[in-house]
Amino acid sequence: AQDIQENVTLPSDLSDNKDVPSIDIETDRVVGSISLEGGRIDNLSLKDYRVALDETAEIVTLLKPSTIPHAFYAAYGWAALAGLDPKSVPNPDTIWSVSGNPKLTPQDPVTIYWDNQNGLLFSRTISIDENYLFTIDQTVTNKSGSEVQLRPYGLLRRHGEPLGLKNFFILHEGLVRMSDGTLAEDSYDDLRDYSYSDREAAYADRIEVENSGWIGFTDHFWMATLIPEQNNRFRSTAKYYDKSDIFQAETVFSPQTVGTGQSASVTSYLFAGAKEWEAIRNYERTGVDGFLDSIDWGWFFFLTKPIFAALHYLNKFIGNTGWAIIGLTLLIKTLLLPLAYKSYVSMAKMKELQPEMEKIKERAAGDRQKLQAEMMELYKKEKVNPAAGCLPILLQIPIFFALYKVIFVTLELRHAPWIGWIKDLSAPDPSTILNLFGLLPWANPFPPESLLFIFSLGILPILLGISMWLQQKLNPAPTDATQAMIFAWMPWVFMFMLGTFASGLIIYWIANNMITFAQQYMIMRSQGYKPDVFGNIKASFKRKKT
Repeated sequence: AQDIQENVTLPSDLSDNKDVPSIDIETDRVVGSISLEGGRIDNLSLKDYRVALDETAEIVTLLKPSTIPHAFYAAYGWAALAGLDPKSVPNPDTIWSVSGNPKLTPQDPVTIYWDNQNGLLFSRTISIDENYLFTIDQTVTNKSGSEVQLRPYGLLRRHGEPLGLKNFFILHEGLVRMSDGTLAEDSYDDLRDYSYSDREAAYADRIEVENSGWIGFTDHFWMATLIPEQNNRFRSTAKYYDKSDIFQAETVFSPQTVGTGQSASVTSYLFAGAKEWEAIRNYERTGVDGFLDSIDWGWFFFLTKPIFAALHYLNKFIGNTGWAIIGLTLLIKTLLLPLAYKSYVSMAKMKELQPEMEKIKERAAGDRQKLQAEMMELYKKEKVNPAAGCLPILLQIPIFFALYKVIFVTLELRHAPWIGWIKDLSAPDPSTILNLFGLLPWANPFPPESLLFIFSLGILPILLGISMWLQQKLNPAPTDATQAMIFAWMPWVFMFMLGTFASGLIIYWIANNMITFAQQYMIMRSQGYKPDVFGNIKASFKRKKT
């Protein structure tokens, strides 16, 4: 193949003609159309997903034509090189003709063509699979009297930022691309740096890809990406047109010389659909390099990926995502049980040493150095590690944040129900104490994005606070007044803090607390220490009365 270092000018202006014929797209999962003006794939909606939980809500629209606000579409073509008149190749205003089948389905591809009347015939065959992958086969046949040089390309163009852009620090929305095994992400603000004030656009972020890769735009749950045929060289480019506020992703291939009487072809792919783990994994397995990384797994990818995989398979087995989260919690606690066992044994021994520790404090009488030395000697003699009790908690922190990431970014949790009033595990508990959990005839006055939403506690956050409080009752309250006050307030502070979190995360924490309670209770009893849970509960209420 020839070198691809030289610049090539791709179309930047599109027609706003609304009266354009089109080809319908219809599968079990998507519906849309291909405009015959420019041959753009510019209308695509996802049948399986709605914009809201309400069954009457509109289905999600991913691709939109240039004639409406927030347009988003894919276009393909050939750029003229080596002195060839640009009018000899199709442009954005070119009206293509249909050959044969007039409707695109998984069983029936469509073919469109354009004859430039000067010896060049361009044809494009588009097919679609049962999910979200389009295959675009472009061919040019040269019947003129001289050879021509052309460069095939594909582009995705987005007019302005997408509606509903969240700009959450935990979520990437914007450009995403893979280049020879290296993942790169750019926000829309980053992409604006790729333009200059003295011209429409700049090749500011251009990567020469040697073997494999892809480039596109990702939203929270949806994505469109250009996927060149792998093991081929191409140029991956991100642009921003500052005058028209248009973001563009491109794949540009090596120049092709087409002799007289010859043809040249190139195959490209377009993913346009929902970021479903199974579908994207299957595309990766069939050759799309690193495609699973298009899902934003975050810094804890080494935890988020296996956690989601486990949750996915548990959900397939159980049939309910909420119960799958509880099953995942049980699985994690079982895997961590050996460490938890050592920790709880150490905690039980520390309880047994309390009388001896009090004696050491009395003997030290304010001498901190002597106190520390005698305490360390006691720990060494009894083979007790006072920090061992912190280990399970420290291990739970990255797991908690990894699960938070999974619940927030993965499509499979969106609108996933559990039981009763929990219809969406990715959203906060919709019940609220403000209307006695639905007994009174008024709705929650505070939307989830309001800071005041923390006061509209639902059933799950309250259960979380109770489970944390109950877990504390395995041990007597600290004798130190300050520590006792901190411990007493902690469950209820967390209840308010986490009240706005996704229901799925609260379910995990409640299940984690209850499993921890059971494990700690049984291990402590096996070591001869019998937790007086009811006695500690009574003692906590007695202190409040005094």
